[in-house]
Amino acid sequence: MERRILFPQISGIMHGGDYNPEQWLDRPDILEEDIRLMKEAGMTSATLGVFSWTTYEPREGEFHFDWLKEIMDKLYANGIYTVLATPSGARPAWLDEKYPEAMRVDDYGVRYHHGVRHNHCMSAPIYREKVSIIVNKLIDAVGDHPGLLMWHISNEFGGECYCEHCVKRFRNYLAEKFDHDIAKLNKAWWTTFWSHDYNDFSQIEPPYSNGEFSNMGLNLEWKRFTTWSMTDYMKSEIAILKERTPQIPVTTNYMKLFYGLDYRVMSRELDVVSWDSYPAFHNDWESFADTMGENSFDHAVMRSMKKDRPFMLMESAPGLVNWHGCNKMKRPGVHRLASLQAVALGSDTVQYFQWRKGRGSFEQYHGAVLDHLGTGDTRIFREVAQVGADLEKLSDIRGTLVKSKVALLFDWDNMWAIDAMRGMSQETKEYPKTCIQMYKNLIRFGVDVDIIPSDDSLDDYEVVVAPMLYMIRPGVGESLKRFVERGGQLLATYLTGYVDENQLNFLGGFPGDGLTELFGVVSEELDSLYPTDHNQVRFTDGTVGEVREYAEMLRVNGAEVLGTYTEDYYGGMPAVTSKTYGKGRACYVAARLDDAAMQRLLEECLKAAGVTTYELPCGVERHTREADGKQYVFYLNCTDEIQQVKDVKGTNLLNGEQVDGMLALSPYDVAILA
Repeated sequence: MERRILFPQISGIMHGGDYNPEQWLDRPDILEEDIRLMKEAGMTSATLGVFSWTTYEPREGEFHFDWLKEIMDKLYANGIYTVLATPSGARPAWLDEKYPEAMRVDDYGVRYHHGVRHNHCMSAPIYREKVSIIVNKLIDAVGDHPGLLMWHISNEFGGECYCEHCVKRFRNYLAEKFDHDIAKLNKAWWTTFWSHDYNDFSQIEPPYSNGEFSNMGLNLEWKRFTTWSMTDYMKSEIAILKERTPQIPVTTNYMKLFYGLDYRVMSRELDVVSWDSYPAFHNDWESFADTMGENSFDHAVMRSMKKDRPFMLMESAPGLVNWHGCNKMKRPGVHRLASLQAVALGSDTVQYFQWRKGRGSFEQYHGAVLDHLGTGDTRIFREVAQVGADLEKLSDIRGTLVKSKVALLFDWDNMWAIDAMRGMSQETKEYPKTCIQMYKNLIRFGVDVDIIPSDDSLDDYEVVVAPMLYMIRPGVGESLKRFVERGGQLLATYLTGYVDENQLNFLGGFPGDGLTELFGVVSEELDSLYPTDHNQVRFTDGTVGEVREYAEMLRVNGAEVLGTYTEDYYGGMPAVTSKTYGKGRACYVAARLDDAAMQRLLEECLKAAGVTTYELPCGVERHTREADGKQYVFYLNCTDEIQQVKDVKGTNLLNGEQVDGMLALSPYDVAILA
């Protein structure tokens, strides 16, 4: 496996963040001090222009870029490169005043007023025209600047629009998808229910809140269309950049498992995947290690979208944010831990929002490297400088990759379909939370896990885990069969294979699409449990697992029963099964089980597949990056206690110490062993 270095201009792991000099153009003393302190903090990049449209173009057709070029010149002269955003994340007031069709229409058919951000119509021709003009002017001004490292498309895409442009495009999208045959759409959406047949594509409207929102097929296709439409808009910006500056890579910043957009579709158009990480550290509903585990999952999602290259941590808060329910400060040491966790999971950058706090408006109290005090002697600044020093030591890690033998299946449209289904409990479906918890149970054994779509290739994996794979896309059933047949270990859970890509139920038993043969079971019923309900699964080895929230009743046909329910009318019935299929094995877990029971089942899958596991203290993560025959193993202590890890060997890149045997990790400490 060869390394893929994103930014050869920078010697270590890139260290930077959002910088808003346009807010301080009347304070040249502050701008000078910024560069001095950036160097002191070990910053090697700055993200400029994210919300600079009104400074670039204060009035239509009047452009000002001299200030930008001057800032980029000074940064570059001091060894700091620029990630330059296109300014389309927020529009000037003059644009909306003159061209109101650029503003979105909500799901009641009412047009938005000017304000906030991310409220443009992705279909409006005038908006695309104005963006094209400003992006081309930006390229004219600094497109050949030696300090320009990367293009950053807009900012945190999101939202949907119900205007006449979008409705027309939605109808065309559907007509193309269903071969201009309205009968195909009616059949796929089961529109005879409630007498909702369409006679023509022109009759179809989006799922307005005061209109048709009861059809599962319509709702799902609207979400898919919104991703398609946003991607089409994003491509319009990328096309300009690629035509005029083909040598400069492009990215856009994502937001966790953002509900409104399928990031995997958008990522096909990007050179590098980047995202913004803002965990709710030190909350009162989970352990700190659990918070870090979810953040690890999010990094793995982003990394897995382009497994052949590192991803980028585009934004993180060096201190706190201003939009959590409780904006708690990171405790000492946590910033370093979280930053190096991103690197451990495959990021080649650590970046922040933001460099300096603004004096006013919505994000004046959002965390920054420099607060309103404006000096470099604060705790936050010192911790950022420490991270900068650490990242400079990791030049040999640049371009290395995470190579996993374990995959967890997660699909955005499966999430949308599960949420929309009128079944189970509306409060406890929790598909993303279930996937995250399964991931945490897997990394407990020190294995790295890719998070991939169900229709991705499984050729590189030995273990595949498929929680709540409710929707089976075309070809997925056969792909899972081939994976197990050639020797793979597959674990799936309740709610597998109920519907096809249009949310039509499979007939002939669940899991459908031929998976009843693979697992050797048929699910006859799915019970939803109240918090006061109680049941257990007793395994053949005598251990017991607690059942929570969901339990399926299985009819077994050729599978081995590993565990049975202990109570209710289904006491004694199969709950966990395993079936040999070809050279591999397919395990079916019909109930939502506690973590201890799931960890035992997952450990059996890992061992059966020959995947090496590691004994780790609770709360310690282990991740590996590799390339060119070299391995770099990260140990992260996600607890506030000293932890001891056995059987560790190598040179710690952070302090130069040799480790051979026991590794001691202080609270929130990190070791990187070469």
